[in-house]
Amino acid sequence: MSVIQSIRDKAAWIIIGAIALALIAFIVQDALQGGGRGLFSGNSTTLGKVNGTSIDVRDFEQRYKMAEENYRAQNYPVNDQLRSQIRESLWNEFVEDALMTDEYAKLGITISDKEVGDLLYGANPPQMLRQQFTDSTGTYNANMAYQAIRSLKKGSAQYNSFWGEFVPALEKSRQREKFTSLVGKSMYVPKWLLEKTNAENSQRSSISYVNVPYSTIPDSTIKISDEDVREYVDKHKDAYKQENERGLIYVSFDASPNSADSLSVYNSVANQKDALAAANTTSDIQNLMANTSSETPYFDGYVLSSKMQMSNADTLRRLADGQIIGPYQDGPNYTMAKMVSRRQMPDSVKCRHILIKIGDQQGQARTDSAAKKLIDSIETALKGGANFDSMVVKYSDDAGSKDKKGEYEFTSMQFSNLSKEFAEVIFYGNVGDKKIVKVENQSYSGYHYIEVLSQKKFETAFKIAYVSHAIIPSDETINGASGMASQFAGESRDLKSFDDNAAKRKLNKLQADVKESDFMIMGLGESREIIRWAFNDAKRGTVADHAYQVGDKFVVPAVVSVSEKGTMSVEKARPLVEYKVRNEKKAEGIIKKIGTAPTSLEAVAQASGQQILRADSVTFNSTFIPNVGNEMKVLGASFNKEYQTKVSAPIKGEIGVFVIKVDNITAAPNPNFDAKAQQQAIQQQMGAMFGYRAMEIMKKSATIKDNRIKFF
Repeated sequence: MSVIQSIRDKAAWIIIGAIALALIAFIVQDALQGGGRGLFSGNSTTLGKVNGTSIDVRDFEQRYKMAEENYRAQNYPVNDQLRSQIRESLWNEFVEDALMTDEYAKLGITISDKEVGDLLYGANPPQMLRQQFTDSTGTYNANMAYQAIRSLKKGSAQYNSFWGEFVPALEKSRQREKFTSLVGKSMYVPKWLLEKTNAENSQRSSISYVNVPYSTIPDSTIKISDEDVREYVDKHKDAYKQENERGLIYVSFDASPNSADSLSVYNSVANQKDALAAANTTSDIQNLMANTSSETPYFDGYVLSSKMQMSNADTLRRLADGQIIGPYQDGPNYTMAKMVSRRQMPDSVKCRHILIKIGDQQGQARTDSAAKKLIDSIETALKGGANFDSMVVKYSDDAGSKDKKGEYEFTSMQFSNLSKEFAEVIFYGNVGDKKIVKVENQSYSGYHYIEVLSQKKFETAFKIAYVSHAIIPSDETINGASGMASQFAGESRDLKSFDDNAAKRKLNKLQADVKESDFMIMGLGESREIIRWAFNDAKRGTVADHAYQVGDKFVVPAVVSVSEKGTMSVEKARPLVEYKVRNEKKAEGIIKKIGTAPTSLEAVAQASGQQILRADSVTFNSTFIPNVGNEMKVLGASFNKEYQTKVSAPIKGEIGVFVIKVDNITAAPNPNFDAKAQQQAIQQQMGAMFGYRAMEIMKKSATIKDNRIKFF
């Protein structure tokens, strides 16, 4: 019947909640297979190691399977981007578990049974529980949640899912909260440091300066050797770290449907018009949908006019009963629509019910005849004046509504979530109707005694049947693109022939840099097989010996560069550091010209051909100087009191070489400075930030071996 009832019986909310938790939110691609190597490449099942602790691929696969089933069951759009994002979350969760299990034990961070109870039934329950067990007043009904959880049978799949997945995830999340709070509260900012910082930030400086721009020396006069680049990178290794990467080029051959394919699908849909016209019963329409493999399932219900959001809604509303339009293009499909019927229907209803279930109830087997006899006796008692609320409490098997007098409110958008027999009574009947209906679905079988209490916001609703076929490429189109791609791969066995053949065929060569953990190539989509080939089977200069199908394309890739984890090579670093090395060489030339110890700004200006300029109101806590820019070295020198009596030594800046003289340093006191209040605010801010960054710091300090590329 209702969503709440379904929740109680099937515990779908447990799964939804488990997914909703950030620490167990994940989904991985279909099956841990790839490249024809099977599930476990070789004999090893070690997906990775964290400080020597192994992550087993079988555990990873088990979590993946459950997540995929759950996401699909909830009709999530499981696309390539979502797979990639949540797959990474799953890996991070395993890494975090390996890092933190021992740390939590050392720190004594545990979760007691009382805390678990507070998490489930306290003032701040998980969002999923709050949504499912909030009563009509908007208050979380902890007792309702407690009764639903207690009703789970020990050893059942629902019980194991709740106590084996959902609750441990809650505990893990709470442990992390405790850890981050503990780390965050360790932050301390001394009062003297705040006072010193406040005094420094109140300073203002005025300077005179000469800037000799690097642009005064032509780039063509400065030659940068590989040795120059290597020396620079060696001095700044931390800034030029790299992960395992492969540089790819690829060409693609389009296998998307052409005009002939589109026309073929159009005709296929159009040929069903007579059959659709003749289908006048629900069974007839459902059989037609099945026989024609229609993309759009038949919804044997009505949709309110205001809820019809499709682009051609106005046209559909104007159809007479039995009238058909189409085929017309509806997104990726060709569709025909038939107006089956229309009726007046409320947008919201309120009802109350008593459920008597068939089957094992409270340790006793209840037959169909026994359930029917009981519901009939309840109806008789109610007609005789029995109190409905008392009957709900005493007899109803819907634990989710016992505390609400058996009452529910539904909107028309929930129609399809309800048992059909139940929904038709409350939406198609009249206020005051009292009926018994039998319901049989995946959740339960049983009898409902239903009373319709109110119906609101009536409007016209429409029942429409659709025959819809996807516009897909024909075998001829697919084979043609596949054949051309295979021929290209066969003729292009090295990078030179790859380039020559691409130019001869006027194919667009695209580039991509990929890491081991990537599952997508920008512009292509899910491309894991190509990435696995690039890391497992290919070297620099290798061209794939066959084409890979990616969506509606056949792709032939080649590896043009290989970057191993560590410091960047000269070749890769050159584009990033060449201008910096060039500026350093220019700075040396400029300093040689103006001298290493200039006596005055006038002498520097004369030697360099530049003007003496001024900058007023340079603030200590700023990140730039007016009319100069982000020159942090110059900004720092602007508050050096020594330069009030002499000019500075040449300063190698970002845009040129500077020589400055400090004209004046003043202070603008801050009358609103409150050391204690600022101390508290900064400690709170820094504590929260560092508490959450601590995990990332631990990951960087750990020895993590990632073998995912070997498995999937």
